[in-house]
Amino acid sequence: MPTEFAAMIAIDWADRKHAWAMETETSKIEMGAIDHTPEAIDVWAAELRMRFGGQSIAVALEQSRGSLVFMLTKYDHLVIFPVHPTVLVNYRKSFRPSGAKDDPSDARLLLDILRLHREKLRRFNPDRPETRTLQFWVEERRKFVPEKTRYSNRLTAHRKMYFPQVLDWFDEIGSNIAAEFLERWPSLDKLQRARPATIERFFINHNSRDPERIKERLEQIRKAVPATTDAAVITSSSAAIVAWAGLLKQVLVAITGYDKQIDELARAHPDYALVKSFPGAGPAMAPRLIAALGSPRERYQSAAEIQRYSGIAPIVASSGKQHWVHWRWACPKFLRQTFHEWALHSIPYSGWAREYYEQQRAKGKRRNTAIRSLAFKWIRILFRCWKDRRPYDEAVYRRAMTVRQPNPQPAATTLEIQWKRVAGFKKISAVQA
Repeated sequence: MPTEFAAMIAIDWADRKHAWAMETETSKIEMGAIDHTPEAIDVWAAELRMRFGGQSIAVALEQSRGSLVFMLTKYDHLVIFPVHPTVLVNYRKSFRPSGAKDDPSDARLLLDILRLHREKLRRFNPDRPETRTLQFWVEERRKFVPEKTRYSNRLTAHRKMYFPQVLDWFDEIGSNIAAEFLERWPSLDKLQRARPATIERFFINHNSRDPERIKERLEQIRKAVPATTDAAVITSSSAAIVAWAGLLKQVLVAITGYDKQIDELARAHPDYALVKSFPGAGPAMAPRLIAALGSPRERYQSAAEIQRYSGIAPIVASSGKQHWVHWRWACPKFLRQTFHEWALHSIPYSGWAREYYEQQRAKGKRRNTAIRSLAFKWIRILFRCWKDRRPYDEAVYRRAMTVRQPNPQPAATTLEIQWKRVAGFKKISAVQA
């Protein structure tokens, strides 16, 4: 038993009750269970503190983020070692090929991993509060984007059934002005019965003040013909339009609130100016890049660690004469999405990034493969700037690329060769030497 820990504990996480196994300095294995409530965990942690005199206790569990981890991090005498669930599954299969499983036995297996392979586990070391707060905010904000897309698609599907003209009157169907327009006039009949001055005032109040555009819309509304006169379709679809438009408005309000709070948190972060210097790192991507890197510079020792951990770097597998490459399945999906989307947004703003992407596409690479290849290169640049606390400069990187390019080969000379008429050979006029 290592002297730095008075005991080692493994907890098999469950929804209501957690099974645990503990080994002390006397090598005695103790088993038990604890309810998943803050009160029960507080009593359990206090008993451990009193029993071992406040000494450090190693705790292994299958979570790196979750309710149990957040409950245990407030106790300074508990040192958490997260174990990936796949590690436990494969470890269990090694000793139980039959597939037998129960919570107490899983706790024992977790304890074995902690005792025998602790040097391969990474100690849970949370980031600074301001960085972790930003991480939670940007992740939750990103979850609303698919909801916005989903509600917009529902509105589009219903409009195409009985009111398709609306699609031509707004540049973005998922905008707040389109949602409020449909909520107020869910059918063409109601819209045409409204006064033109009322419709004009609606557009002006929603910051759409182009007179020519408003006049064009009013003329199209006047000439519009109903797509269908089926009362069943119009009635049911109008009700659905009002409901989906209301939900879309709530999502847009939530995204706006998140954007405001995220912007305040990002601007107060010490790495904001550094990350903001990169092409494509706008109001949405810059906070996500700050959250992706974190604050402690000692967390990553090389860019390759970030590339592998984020899932941008592919997996290389070989066995015998077989050799294949595939992308990583087990990785933080939001982190991989962050670097992928950043690489995509950087293409219009970075000359070399656009050239590299076009080269990859010209080689026959698929779109997402080319973007991941570009993200692979961006991570190396981002890591070096982040490590040195130095903003990105496109001119500096261009000069570095020029220095690294190999010396051009001398131009080939053309030699004229006279051929005789020899059977089996084709006469040519010149050849490159």
